[in-house]
Amino acid sequence: MQRRIGVRLVGAVTIVVLALLLVCCATVPITGRKQVSLVSDTEVMAMSYQQYDQFLAENQLSQDAEVTQMIRRVGGRIQHAVEQYFAEYGMSDELAGYAWEFNVVESNQVNAWCMPGGKVVFYTGILPYFESEADAAVVMGHEVAHAVAEHGAERMSQQMMQQMGAMAVEQAVQSKS
Repeated sequence: MQRRIGVRLVGAVTIVVLALLLVCCATVPITGRKQVSLVSDTEVMAMSYQQYDQFLAENQLSQDAEVTQMIRRVGGRIQHAVEQYFAEYGMSDELAGYAWEFNVVESNQVNAWCMPGGKVVFYTGILPYFESEADAAVVMGHEVAHAVAEHGAERMSQQMMQQMGAMAVEQAVQSKS
């Protein structure tokens, strides 16, 4: 009897998850790739901006004005190109809520990243690898592409689905020793 209830529960959860996948399927701008999106853009942006502000409060911004200006100049050009491209293809709505910001943070890490909504950070540890602004632009373009493709929301949705799956399995085997 308990085994049948567990099987039915797993079956019901599977149907719900599949229905969610169908209903919450989004299309990535530019590429047209399908992705699961269980979180609204508004929620993602709000969380992103809050985490970004917290990150900046906890980390030291670079005092190197020349480097900061270069990153902001490159970022501004990429921002302009992205906005222009989206406008030309009637997709400006996809960038609603973006509040572009480009900063350099003191850290030996060889890294850069862009949060949903266009919040970009370069660590000073990556800068010695740049021979020109073009090198910074390649990294910046890559990071901005993650934000524009809404990879943050996609990862959050995947984590939510994993948690739902884990809860379903836990419920199904709860009565087992």
